[in-house]
Amino acid sequence: MARTILLTGTTGYIGGRLAPRLLERGHAVRCLVRDPDRLRGVPWENDVEIVRGDVLEPETLPAAMAGVDAAYYLIHAMSAGEGFAERDRRAAENFGRAAKEAGVGRVLYLGGIAPKSGEASHHLRSRLETGETLRAHGPPLTEFRAAVIVGSGSASFELIRHLTERVPVMITPRWVKTRTQPIAVGDVLCYLMDALDLPATEGRVIEIGGPEVITYEAMFRGYAEVRGLTRPIVHVPLLTPSLSSLWAGLVTPVSSSIARPLIQGLKSEVVVTDESGMALFGIEPMAYEAAVRLAMQRFRDDEVETTWAGSLASSGGEAYEMTSEEGLIAERQRLVVEASPASVFAVVKAIGGETGWLYANPLWRVRGVLDKLVGGPGLRRGRRHREHVRVGEAIDFWRVEEIEEGRLLRLRAEMKVPGRAWLQFEVEPEEDAPDGTPRASIVQTAFYEPKGLFGLAYWYALWPVHPPLFRGMIRELGRRAEKREAAAATLGA
Repeated sequence: MARTILLTGTTGYIGGRLAPRLLERGHAVRCLVRDPDRLRGVPWENDVEIVRGDVLEPETLPAAMAGVDAAYYLIHAMSAGEGFAERDRRAAENFGRAAKEAGVGRVLYLGGIAPKSGEASHHLRSRLETGETLRAHGPPLTEFRAAVIVGSGSASFELIRHLTERVPVMITPRWVKTRTQPIAVGDVLCYLMDALDLPATEGRVIEIGGPEVITYEAMFRGYAEVRGLTRPIVHVPLLTPSLSSLWAGLVTPVSSSIARPLIQGLKSEVVVTDESGMALFGIEPMAYEAAVRLAMQRFRDDEVETTWAGSLASSGGEAYEMTSEEGLIAERQRLVVEASPASVFAVVKAIGGETGWLYANPLWRVRGVLDKLVGGPGLRRGRRHREHVRVGEAIDFWRVEEIEEGRLLRLRAEMKVPGRAWLQFEVEPEEDAPDGTPRASIVQTAFYEPKGLFGLAYWYALWPVHPPLFRGMIRELGRRAEKREAAAATLGA
């Protein structure tokens, strides 16, 4: 039966995948987002209703709830830093109350499995408390609880993938012996959707998991086997969760601030102990190795729909408006190239990730390592797709703040800096060359808004590096655009 669905978390990992699948099933989907621009460019943008709202601003919720049959709550503030549990609690209470007052039939929520022994991590306690808060204040709740979600782009899987890929001898703490029950992301989505047609799931807590209960060590070994890698594992019991998260932050795309709560949760066994909820569905969960193979195929085919880095914390991450106010430093480079604006912009959109930053990549890598050491994301977040970007996506230690296809790309810095910084590319058509060759101008601008004297000192300390670095970037950008234009002309001939 087609329903009107309110979906939160659509800029995140699960919500961004759930939206198009709900549409395929004939539902009318309304997306609640803090910044509607962050859904610009998604393939299903014009098929959903987008409503601006924030679960921490209760006055924005009634309009989003009007006429809704069911609502998915897929929000948590783990990446918001200290105090995320209190923000999660307030957000869930606001959402539950608004849903109940609007007459929403039910709420569906995805949380984590409670450990059967040992103490739950701060992060997991918050996820469990979110379910309790929604249940106490809102309509009938279907609370799904899952352990590790295996899929291209998930935070847990990225930890496993990059640690296995990049560390030839894996030095691991004792938590790798902890058992868990991983589940493929596709199966999670099926449970979330199928529950709409199963009245027996209303008001229930449903634990979901894959067909195997395995240790984290077995997950590392399983990934290595799929990739044909040999990875000896050496256990070092003295490694604490804090040290492990710092190491993960340096080696993987997941920052230490995100890795820490995840790793703290790995100390306790989380497996399905009540299968009665899963028995209500006709789903045959995918085995771990098959889920890994499918995830790797998605990476190879550039078909990663969403990643963990696509979401922003509820307490921050708002897009800043560029201004010309006093104190904003701008360093601008301009170049005219013999290539069409389309060819130039195709190169602009592909920067970062495996492509790199066009010039002096070793310097960028050093900057990424330094950023990791002080708790920033570093360069290892990469990109979702090699060629396509959309507002809100992460590109290494930048965030796409604005994109106008064929004309403008603005990136906001998320590396640790004493102030705020942006890198902007503007492309405009120029008069064709005398022989008819198309031409375009590129304006590349680094903006920096320093914070205090230390911010100014930081900028001027790097100033000697900036001119040759940015000059080299724009020249290489132009060279690649002209090469792309020449290749297109050859194919056209």
